[in-house]
Amino acid sequence: MSVSAAVENSPLGQSTPYTNRYDPGLLYPIPRSGSRQDFYGVDIWNAYEVSWLNARGKPQVRLAEFRVPADSANIIESKSFKLYLNSFNLTRFDDQQTVVQQLEQDLSAAAGASVAVKLHAVDVGLQPQPLNGECLDELDIDIQHYLPEPALLSADPKQLVSETLVSHLLKSNCPVTGQPDWASIQISYRGPQMDRAGLLAYLVSYREKGDFHEACVEQIHRDLMQRCHPDYLSVYARYVRRGGLDINPFRCSEPVEVNNCRLLRQ
Repeated sequence: MSVSAAVENSPLGQSTPYTNRYDPGLLYPIPRSGSRQDFYGVDIWNAYEVSWLNARGKPQVRLAEFRVPADSANIIESKSFKLYLNSFNLTRFDDQQTVVQQLEQDLSAAAGASVAVKLHAVDVGLQPQPLNGECLDELDIDIQHYLPEPALLSADPKQLVSETLVSHLLKSNCPVTGQPDWASIQISYRGPQMDRAGLLAYLVSYREKGDFHEACVEQIHRDLMQRCHPDYLSVYARYVRRGGLDINPFRCSEPVEVNNCRLLRQ
């Protein structure tokens, strides 16, 4: 099935009955678009509405972290993910490890790669912290583009730097429903110094872009590599949650570990 056909047939934007009995068939995979060969990375999902029943019927509540490899065959459509998690609500499991194993098994099958799952107590896990880096958002610039415009990007090959830049002005739109997806973004790189005004204008140019979070971050990574030629580059977007889930794609020119640094507005 093509990406466009998969999107059109997904539960997103459709009236869908909710079930509270375990059903892995609710998960809806969508083939990833583009090459998987020009970056490394992971999609970190956080879920804030995870619950099931223990063996005696008592509800258990946790926060959950899911890590989906960027080279997996599929992304998992977000509404189907939510429906799947809801299907645990009146399902009994012997213990928490059984829940983790079931989640990893089902999500890995849907993604086409090994998905890692962690569950956290609601009062200790995923504490908010800021993104490290210098924020660009106070730059006084004119904005002319609200669809991605790579020509805004440039770098000075005579000035070699190593720096981390942050913006909270990234916004794209759901490709199915048109709902706004808000995000903060962190860009770390080594190499020719990027023009900051052009970089900020480029990030703002995603404001009317209709695409999934993962695809937007991948396009940003590719455009920065092609236009600015850094020796090292990582792009990390932290999207605001919707439907009890947030999605946080990380793409990098090298295989590195990334922290799950939840922001205040998530």
